[in-house]
Amino acid sequence: MRAQFVLQEIWIGLRRNMTMTISLVITVAIAMALFGTGLLLRKQVDESKSYWYDKIEVSIFLCAKTSSNDSCQKRDVTPEERDALKTQLEKMPQVSSVQYENKQQAYARFKDRFASSPGFVQSTREGDIPDSFRVKLKKPEEYKAVAQAMLGQKGVDTVINEQEILKKFFRILNGLQFAALLIALIQVVAAVLLVGNTVRLSAFNRRRETGIMRLVGASNTYIQMPFILEGAIAGLLGGLIASVLLVFSKMFLVDRLANDLQIVSKLGWSIVILVIILSICFGVLLCALSSFLTLRRYLRI
Repeated sequence: MRAQFVLQEIWIGLRRNMTMTISLVITVAIAMALFGTGLLLRKQVDESKSYWYDKIEVSIFLCAKTSSNDSCQKRDVTPEERDALKTQLEKMPQVSSVQYENKQQAYARFKDRFASSPGFVQSTREGDIPDSFRVKLKKPEEYKAVAQAMLGQKGVDTVINEQEILKKFFRILNGLQFAALLIALIQVVAAVLLVGNTVRLSAFNRRRETGIMRLVGASNTYIQMPFILEGAIAGLLGGLIASVLLVFSKMFLVDRLANDLQIVSKLGWSIVILVIILSICFGVLLCALSSFLTLRRYLRI
């Protein structure tokens, strides 16, 4: 097979169907960018879960004069009640460690965690966050036993499980991932249809040349190869554009989530590069395979 002839046929095909080729490249780029974004979000969720699983704590907030809980009777927890609660927590088999945090320490940690949101910090005053016990469990799923033991105790206002908060957040990320993959699937279907139409139109425009090649004994592979490579090149161009979009997605979506929400571990660029390579390969294979199947199904060469 002469490489010069194949390259010439590819150029002719791309030039004759320039509008459809551009449409195909754009469709593939959007599909692969959304596909890659879905993978990045999936990896972000997995890494964040692994990162935070061992750091999940149960916060037991103690009564204060500002508490809305009627059982607190608008008074601060007494030292005796606080010591009794700590002793009870330390004796529980589900508890790994107990750390007491007063109002000043809680406010300092609050300012440090939300330093990137000065408006939020300024709207909160020292003393708004009550004293609390930060309890680390041996197994985070054993939260209910600790909560049931603490709720209703003298000096206890509320019990908050950070795992439930993180579950809601990860549910939102999973929804974003599902939406990205769903739109990517629709774009992939559109790309397959565009590939089929592009190949059929290209083959129709060159029906005389392919007829002559058939008469002189050219094999099906020799005749079909330029059409298949046309689709592969369009997929490659779309994948390269998608790689640029994925870099922006990492910088302005995934990293911004990590910075703004401050409960997400950042993805490394090695993961992004892997997803880019996967997206480019998938785009090339998708277009090449669609071209091959279109030739076999619709065209009699």
